[in-house]
Amino acid sequence: MIDLGISKLALIGAVALIVIGPERLPKVARTVGALVGRAQRYINDVKAEVSREVELEELRKMRTEFEDAARDVERTIHKEVNEQTQALNEALGGAEGTSGGSSADAGGGFVPSWDAAHKAHNGRKSWRVKQGARPLWFKRQHNVRVWVQSGAARVKRHRPVTRPSRSFFE
Repeated sequence: MIDLGISKLALIGAVALIVIGPERLPKVARTVGALVGRAQRYINDVKAEVSREVELEELRKMRTEFEDAARDVERTIHKEVNEQTQALNEALGGAEGTSGGSSADAGGGFVPSWDAAHKAHNGRKSWRVKQGARPLWFKRQHNVRVWVQSGAARVKRHRPVTRPSRSFFE
């Protein structure tokens, strides 16, 4: 940056001693030192901010690459699943046609249970249907609450019965 050797610093110090004087030189030196320290801290902060931004940009690029790779994998999986589903449906359709039954009666009102039987209007499974589908033994074993109870009511319910409480001051 600036090439200051010992000879140049000595020359600057001698000129400052003559111009400023021996009484004010220590105070001015402290002030200059504080200003130089502030400038160095500011420069270091700017360097750190720039390096953080560069790292964030690299991380963003990596994230987009990973997201693109995940989307590609998802697309290929969906494509393969759809192809296999179509092949299975064609095979099932061919088997029904050879059995002699009418295909309109067999597949007309059929709704698979995993598809739309238990879905709400927004496409998600209904919470009540999912709760009702769990067996009672599972609910008991995993402490699934059937009704909601406040904390005070729960404490009162599970507190052992003791003698009537007396006042602290009696």
